[in-house]
Amino acid sequence: MEGDNRTTRMSPGARDDGYWSALFEHEESFLPPSPPLTDDVWAPAAPRADGHSAWTDGHKADLHNPWKMAADVQTADHVLKLRVTGFNKGGLLVQWQGLQGFVPASQLVDFPQFHVERERMRALAGRQDATLQLKIIEVNEETNRLILSERAAQVNAETRQDLLAHLREGETVRGRVTNLTDFGAFVDLGGVEGLIHISELSWSRVVHPNDIVKPGEEIEVIILNIDPDNARFALSLKRLKRDPWRTAEQRYQAGQLVEGSVSNVTSFGAFVLLEEELEGLIHISELAEGAFLHPRNVVRVGDQVTARVLHVDSAKKRLALSLRGAPSPI
Repeated sequence: MEGDNRTTRMSPGARDDGYWSALFEHEESFLPPSPPLTDDVWAPAAPRADGHSAWTDGHKADLHNPWKMAADVQTADHVLKLRVTGFNKGGLLVQWQGLQGFVPASQLVDFPQFHVERERMRALAGRQDATLQLKIIEVNEETNRLILSERAAQVNAETRQDLLAHLREGETVRGRVTNLTDFGAFVDLGGVEGLIHISELSWSRVVHPNDIVKPGEEIEVIILNIDPDNARFALSLKRLKRDPWRTAEQRYQAGQLVEGSVSNVTSFGAFVLLEEELEGLIHISELAEGAFLHPRNVVRVGDQVTARVLHVDSAKKRLALSLRGAPSPI
């Protein structure tokens, strides 16, 4: 791991206990149910000399619950060599011991970002019938969830256990951005990956993680939460900075004139960046007098504007602005 690990304690309530339910929310929404088990259950071959597993569709045996076998494989940190049997928008499908497994696209090595769905599907289809080295990262018999990762298979058990033993919640660490998804950014912490959920990237509104970070970028993050059973780290980028909304009502009052740059234009209005990670919204009804087809007919991204503050709500992170009756742009 690069750089020094500096401990930064978070304020009470900073930990998001519901975080892990959203870890793979986008991709796992495409997780198919496991097919019914067949009568044939296959036993693993003996472990190889390098400590990795050679679990394959090898010798037939009358064994116990394959879900228990999957849990044992996860605990032992074995690497599986499995063939891709299918795919969907969220990732790849594999079969193991009569169970259907799912490999989220975010857990694939060297899988590029696609903003066009058909390109993403074409890339996933290109991995059909490929043999991948995978590790099981989640087993849940009740919900038929067998989740695997190609990224995790690149990390040996000793490295992972060492990081799990030494990293602490609230600690500030350095890492490298490895992958971006619609719901966040994955960061390599030196042998294990953590996720910065999109809500933890910035105090301001984030349309997509690539607006904030880029693959390969070295960044500092705060560890929000650690799930040692699954070697998962919940990270935050925004908590390295002060929350500008905490004191927004002290700096902005109704009627005040403020200056800023138009950061985004939507069908319902325009966002104006007033200071780092603090935006106000000019609703379409407050953009100009008279009729116009779209807010873009009034302002464009990058325009410098002077607006009047209508309302500030720090708790809800809302600041309403108006251009009507305000001076012309400076």
